[in-house]
Amino acid sequence: MRKAKPKKRVILPDPVYGEVMVAKFVNHLMLDGKKNTSYSVFYTALEIVTNKMKSEQPALEIWKQALSNITPLVEVKSKRIGGATFQVPTEIRADRKESISMKNMILFARKRGGHSMAEKLAAEIMDAFNNQGGAFKRKEDMHRMAEANRAFAHFRF
Repeated sequence: MRKAKPKKRVILPDPVYGEVMVAKFVNHLMLDGKKNTSYSVFYTALEIVTNKMKSEQPALEIWKQALSNITPLVEVKSKRIGGATFQVPTEIRADRKESISMKNMILFARKRGGHSMAEKLAAEIMDAFNNQGGAFKRKEDMHRMAEANRAFAHFRF
């Protein structure tokens, strides 16, 4: 590489829970620089989860468990070897795992039917907590693809 790697930016924790993970999630959720709107959507979604789940766990713990349920461990990357392209299964770095799971949850929440984004996000959080829904299915598909291409694991970069 010609240039030095750019430094990681420090993300400040969110104002309500004091969690950096929540701030990262809100940054992924944000559209057109409207951070206050995305914070209100996230907090409203957690309130909806609290009302609907009726569990002794706080909503933030349910959200964290839902994220860990949809976090993939392996992914496939295309690698060209001798004219043929192979899907090579590779393990994912920790920060990329977190980012992929957050992006998948938001993507499938946006695709859902519902009135507000908060309701759709709450429904996706509850589905991910119960090991179902689109984001969980995406993770299962990634793992299945990696398992099917396990024979090419020796091409790992």
